[in-house]
Amino acid sequence: MFRQSSQPLAVTILVLPDASLMSMAATLDPMRAANRISGQLPYRWKVVSMDGQPVRTSCGLALQVDDRFDQQAGCDILIVVAAFNVTRHASSGVLAAVRQAARRARMVGGVEAGSWVLAMAGLLDHRKATTHWEDLEDFAARFPQVQVIPDRWVVDGPAFTTGGAAPALDFMLALIRARQGISAALNVASLYVYDEVHLPSDAQPLVSLGRSSSLDQRVAQSIRIMEQHLDSPLAIRDVAAQVQCSTRTLEVLFRDLVQSSPAAYYLSLRLQAARRLVADTGLPMADIAVRTGFSSIASLSRAFRRRFGQSPSAARRGSKI
Repeated sequence: MFRQSSQPLAVTILVLPDASLMSMAATLDPMRAANRISGQLPYRWKVVSMDGQPVRTSCGLALQVDDRFDQQAGCDILIVVAAFNVTRHASSGVLAAVRQAARRARMVGGVEAGSWVLAMAGLLDHRKATTHWEDLEDFAARFPQVQVIPDRWVVDGPAFTTGGAAPALDFMLALIRARQGISAALNVASLYVYDEVHLPSDAQPLVSLGRSSSLDQRVAQSIRIMEQHLDSPLAIRDVAAQVQCSTRTLEVLFRDLVQSSPAAYYLSLRLQAARRLVADTGLPMADIAVRTGFSSIASLSRAFRRRFGQSPSAARRGSKI
């Protein structure tokens, strides 16, 4: 699962009543963002409830779902999202359905109190696991057969568990990084202004933000400079000069840490900005070209088509469907 792959990943997300809307968003939205950034569909998901009806979340909002939970349907990853009153919501019928569905999934995951559901279903026996930091002691006492550790997220064999919303986002970014590369993960993180990367083993109570502080500071600073100059792109030698290193050094750093040249990464940033403007605004294409540093509509269209496989006009029409 954590290997570079262009194969679409099919994900089923089972949401239990009283789940956290924030944990749900942290699990689902990075996949949407990864799809948008790639211009393809590396992730396909289905959000389900046990009966196919909307689920009332912990904040009182009703979450619409795609379908009822079909334990006979296979998927790549089955994720259970739960929070409050989990022992009440995880009935014997729910646990039986999760166990059966897990046999048809390549990996199962529990987000926040979803860990409790997996443990109650016997899917974490003799494995390392975590849950929300408030419940770690109770979780360890309830499930002595599980090796409970206070990490932000844990992967042990075909099972993963996370703490609350921020650790769930950390896990999803790690999955995206493994499958689509660090550049894609950085771009997804930047959408949420999530600017520090936490290791899975970081203690949960620490505040998580999530993007570039673990990179070499020259790379992180270079990316910030690029983001500030999308409309008037700098030469890479000028970026290198601003971070006080040679062009060659910056090239090597980007190749080692981002798996991309600085120029290619810079172009990717500009095209991602162009794609957002194309999809989310009614700005004329000429204005979008100017805002993203292209000399003409034609040059924007050529680069856009090479990156996303369609023209800006086609992308705009598709965003309205």
